[in-house]
Amino acid sequence: MEALYLLIPLGIVVIVVAVVAFILTVKSGQYDDLDGAAYRILMDDDDPRIPANNQRNKVK
Repeated sequence: MEALYLLIPLGIVVIVVAVVAFILTVKSGQYDDLDGAAYRILMDDDDPRIPANNQRNKVK
């Protein structure tokens, strides 16, 4: 029974920290672009016709 006196307040503190962390990530824009990473992986960055890639390939 004495363990509950420690575990209940500790659980409440952990939940409050998790909620505050979630609110901060939402306010900072972490969840604004959920599809961008999925499309970014499909883009071809190795295309030699892209000017930035031409200079990068010459340096190698």
